[in-house]
Amino acid sequence: MNIFKKTILTVLASLFLVVNTNADNIKIGTEGAYPPWNSKDAAGNLIGFEVELANELCKIMKHNCTIVEQDWDGMIPALVSRKFDAIMAGMSITDERKKTINFSQGYADEVASLAVMKGSKNEGLKTLSAINLTDISADEQATLDTLAKAFKGKTIGVQTATIHQNFLDSGLMGKVKVRTYKTQDEVNLDLAAGRIDAALAAAVAFTDYAEKSGKAVVLTGPTFAGGDFGNGVGVGIRKGDSKLLNDFNAAIDKARDEGIISRLAIKHFGFDASM
Repeated sequence: MNIFKKTILTVLASLFLVVNTNADNIKIGTEGAYPPWNSKDAAGNLIGFEVELANELCKIMKHNCTIVEQDWDGMIPALVSRKFDAIMAGMSITDERKKTINFSQGYADEVASLAVMKGSKNEGLKTLSAINLTDISADEQATLDTLAKAFKGKTIGVQTATIHQNFLDSGLMGKVKVRTYKTQDEVNLDLAAGRIDAALAAAVAFTDYAEKSGKAVVLTGPTFAGGDFGNGVGVGIRKGDSKLLNDFNAAIDKARDEGIISRLAIKHFGFDASM
């Protein structure tokens, strides 16, 4: 090998090392049990909107990323204790959560809805189509009163430690019995089996379940946003990790501009839920 070729190879090797040492190794936590946001296939591989979006964002950031599974109720404690570096798990941006962690800008909207089984007397409730709890109008309060009357004494299932549980616990829907579950799958199964009267979650969680299972689960009442339901879904980041927060925000901007978030949302939700 002549000296010229040897010099070129040395330079290329050096550049390769520089590129690799500049890439951060990041772990992203997700639940793997909240389709179509995140779930697992028959082989146990993590799939869903956020799994694909996480991979796209990591490409943009030029970071080496590993997506790991974490139970929902331990998600924020695991982030704080450095089990992973970021959360992408259908986690809504709320003031309460922001006391403990930071959030990127929102990348998708997650309107919530009540669901019942087809044939329920609470199917097709006559209410507003949507309400925002940030500033409740007279018409929105009337809708809440209608819901309180319809579900008084009824058992409503929710996944534990969620914005949906927080809303029901707030009393804005009156005196209902709240039954909590570890996963959304468990909520869906008990609703379909008639062990609860209704359930509350992201609207797409019910429509996805109904489509894949063939169960006659239907949405009823308004969709919910604002207040306890937060301001969209974002990436959860430890306080103090400002560089990673900035990296994710810049990557989300680029993914939005290039239509990546819209494309993935339509693929998994059936509509454009991007923000």
